[in-house]
Amino acid sequence: MSEHFPVMLDEVLSALSPRDGEVYVDGTFGAGGYTSAFLEAADCTVIAIDRDPQALKYVEILREKFGERFVFIQGEFGNALELVRGAGFEYIDGFVLDVGVSSMQFDQAQRGFSFRFDGPLDMRMDNKGEGHTAADLVNKLPEEELANLIYQYGEEHRSRRIAKAIVKARSVADIETTFQLRDAVHSAVPPSPKDKIDPATKTFQALRIAVNDELGQLESGLSAAESLLFEGGRLVVVSFHSLEDGIVKAFLYNRGGYHTNASRHVPQVVETHFMPSFTLPSRKAIQPNHAEIQQNSRSRSAKMRVAVRTQHPVQQEGV
Repeated sequence: MSEHFPVMLDEVLSALSPRDGEVYVDGTFGAGGYTSAFLEAADCTVIAIDRDPQALKYVEILREKFGERFVFIQGEFGNALELVRGAGFEYIDGFVLDVGVSSMQFDQAQRGFSFRFDGPLDMRMDNKGEGHTAADLVNKLPEEELANLIYQYGEEHRSRRIAKAIVKARSVADIETTFQLRDAVHSAVPPSPKDKIDPATKTFQALRIAVNDELGQLESGLSAAESLLFEGGRLVVVSFHSLEDGIVKAFLYNRGGYHTNASRHVPQVVETHFMPSFTLPSRKAIQPNHAEIQQNSRSRSAKMRVAVRTQHPVQQEGV
């Protein structure tokens, strides 16, 4: 079992700047690394949200230590607006997201997130026995839809070759385990000593994102933060791949009064007919330092973006 390291904790603490009496949302509680750090840094309250039942084993530990300053809600952070207000908090001072799969989830073979272990091809973060599993998608989607899913969510340019191999493998027997799926991908794209990552990585990523509607959750969570934050409230998001970071970047540029021209790497300030709901301390993403990457290899792809809520109203979609 890997030790749990909250990614970019020092940078997140600096951006959030916890203060006595304030209220924060940790939308991705996990093992409670961020939440514990916030509660220790100031006499504040933290509302922690997580949809994974595995997170519950850490909840009682924090309740015993921090008492009423710690509030836990089991649910999806995409529903944070309803969850937080339903818990009696109209507005908050900070909203933090560490988007993606935790090391704990990757390390549990029975969850099916990783092909490092042989286990059922599940990948559901809520693990409730409801909703489509990765096995459902792999065995039931038409070849073209499967290829499109792997291309879109995995950014895998060999998606058609991989989808064809998966369909061939499932014609013999249903693909029910992580090793079966890994082997099907390898039959189309064999591993090479030159590869920095396993050829199956992007396919597994794509299925996990689709199963858990991760990108839709992120979009909803960002909108919830916009509605919940007081003026001066801080939004801090740590993401781990380009699809996530692209959504966060686009949202913050839009809400900050910027837009991206033909080159997505060169944002421009433009005249807008709305007042920005966020200011951006920096338009550049912050990345982990070398020391952290050496300690925790999971952090190497992390990017953190920060925004501060203005006094202006929430933007309406389409504005």
